[in-house]
Amino acid sequence: MNPARLSATLSVLFPVGAVVAELREAGDPGLLLPAEAKFLGRAVRKRTQEFAAGRLCARRALAEFGIHEFAVEVDADRQPIWPASMAGSITHTAGFCAAVVAERQRAAAIGIDSEIVGDVDPGIWPRICLPAETSWIGSLPPEQQAAAVTLIFSAKEAFYKCQYPRTRQWMDFLDVNIEAPAWGAAPGVFRAHPTARTPASVRPHLPMQGRYLFHEQFVTAGIAWGGKIQ
Repeated sequence: MNPARLSATLSVLFPVGAVVAELREAGDPGLLLPAEAKFLGRAVRKRTQEFAAGRLCARRALAEFGIHEFAVEVDADRQPIWPASMAGSITHTAGFCAAVVAERQRAAAIGIDSEIVGDVDPGIWPRICLPAETSWIGSLPPEQQAAAVTLIFSAKEAFYKCQYPRTRQWMDFLDVNIEAPAWGAAPGVFRAHPTARTPASVRPHLPMQGRYLFHEQFVTAGIAWGGKIQ
């Protein structure tokens, strides 16, 4: 039995019709389909559990569209291979895993990322944040700054996961600027703006808007390429 459960809480981050499934426990590699398990190789236990959790969430979400027991395999670029009619994304962090899927007619691409609030090492903040983002963080009360950096990290990860299937363009943390005009509320919106470093293939599609939610000890960011938000 698949232990992953649908998440109405996180579904509001995405366009109408998107489905999110989550798992709050270690994934059981024994529940992987053979076509999925072959990609584990000699991965360590933590990695096998994360991989399994992601596939279980993905298959639970796909089942809502009548797609059952679909093996979510791994492409040559290490990205999940979704059914041709579907867009999807997977995230996992300590104690939490989620996957979102949507029909491509509603969202051409989609991205999700969850992080533990305050878990981004201050030593790498300069490698994540652009000057404008650093200035914004510095304007916040000290007790809010770690959460703000975590949001920026999560929003960029979600955006990169969303854009890559469309552009096949790898991007760095400094290739896009995140703005959070709704800061101060648990749920809010963020905007991904282009910078001088943004690849030419991506720049015409920016800015893009996504949503975030602070829940328990996590922040989850979601963004879709096209589609009306719920």
